[in-house]
Amino acid sequence: MTDFLLKNAQTVLTMDDDRRVLHAVDIRVRAGVIAEIGPTLGGAETKVDVSGAVVTPGLVNTHHHLYQNLTRAVPGGQDALLFGWLQTLYPIWARMGPEHLEVSTQLGLAELALSGCSLTSDHLYLFPNGGRLEDTIHAAAEVGLRFHPTRGAMSIGESDGGLPPDSLVEREADILADMIRLVDAYHDPSDGAMCRVGLAPCSPFSVSRELMRDTALLARDKGVMLHTHLAENDEDIAYSEAQFGCRPGQYAEDLGWTGDDVWHAHCVKLDVEEIDLFAKTRTGVAHCPCSNCRLGSGIAPVRQMRDAGVKVGLGVDGSASNDMASLWDEARQALLLQRVANGADAMSAYEALEIATRGGADVLGRPDCGRIAVGKRADIAVWDVSGLASSGSWDPAALVLAGPRQVRDLFVEGRQVVASGRLTTVDTAAVIRRHGALAQALANGD
Repeated sequence: MTDFLLKNAQTVLTMDDDRRVLHAVDIRVRAGVIAEIGPTLGGAETKVDVSGAVVTPGLVNTHHHLYQNLTRAVPGGQDALLFGWLQTLYPIWARMGPEHLEVSTQLGLAELALSGCSLTSDHLYLFPNGGRLEDTIHAAAEVGLRFHPTRGAMSIGESDGGLPPDSLVEREADILADMIRLVDAYHDPSDGAMCRVGLAPCSPFSVSRELMRDTALLARDKGVMLHTHLAENDEDIAYSEAQFGCRPGQYAEDLGWTGDDVWHAHCVKLDVEEIDLFAKTRTGVAHCPCSNCRLGSGIAPVRQMRDAGVKVGLGVDGSASNDMASLWDEARQALLLQRVANGADAMSAYEALEIATRGGADVLGRPDCGRIAVGKRADIAVWDVSGLASSGSWDPAALVLAGPRQVRDLFVEGRQVVASGRLTTVDTAAVIRRHGALAQALANGD
């Protein structure tokens, strides 16, 4: 179903250029694109009744590690800071293979879809036992979300002073060759693309200066985006200053890692100069509030970033450092943390939702998504505000203050991926059974 009418929407939060909030309107979709918005539209298309519902653009996830949902709440990592958490989990992740990557992607995207997410990136930076990025790409095509996988990498192991075990690092020549292969095979630069590939060395503490620079040159040559972790916590800052003699923002700038085609995850510890640098260069940030709380990393200066003009989107981060993957939860947490840091008027419910939709789409270079406007892609979330969570709310459109945590219906490129709160594209129960068996085998040391 790519041609249909959404009928009788109570409220539509468009996130268009004028940030219009519309009431009592219909939305016409043709060939996966929004064709018309207005009251009492007629036509022969299939009609979906959204009476009493709030309609928003599909939410956008700008940072994830999908494979990690096989290692939620691992003992020894539950109460650790970033570096200790990684050192606990690296040996477990080293036992994964292609099936783990495929099934974790299916389950993770199903979880995201039910939280209203229509477009997600993924940062996969380890490929043990024959795993490849296409294991996730094929799984995403089955689930039906718009997918931005990134070819990550680690090249400096423990024996060379890095954090990951040597068994998880790759030769840098092999990394670059595989990046070229994947972009040539799977990247779609066209408007409305369902799959775009990015390049994403894991972090400054797991790859060399040379790989960072060479990857930036390759990305510009291929016309794809760049992604990595940056300035996540105090340990991260200390490592950068000790190893590189500068703060992370300067390191990124020196190696070509700023610009409209770059987005960095976390950025909890950016200082004023780095925020100004990112604003001037149009560098994007993936804000991961729940993960930053879980790992005790701190509160990212999102208010200051937004005020300076930095592009900011939301990310759930991996389910080993968040344990859940809900964009709705991230939007609410982002709002609450900025109020804790800056006061009750620091962020409104509407701004939090804007960051979760239009903001994330802009970070990922997708102005065709994240808005409900004529000519934009039909990535649409329908929220039932007639239930317990919204009852008594004087402003049902303030979803992150009082609203359902699960979407009623989700359309991606006009295709209905969630209907009446249930995934339509894959057998969720079968995926859970397969996923649970793989996770149990990892916990047993298999």
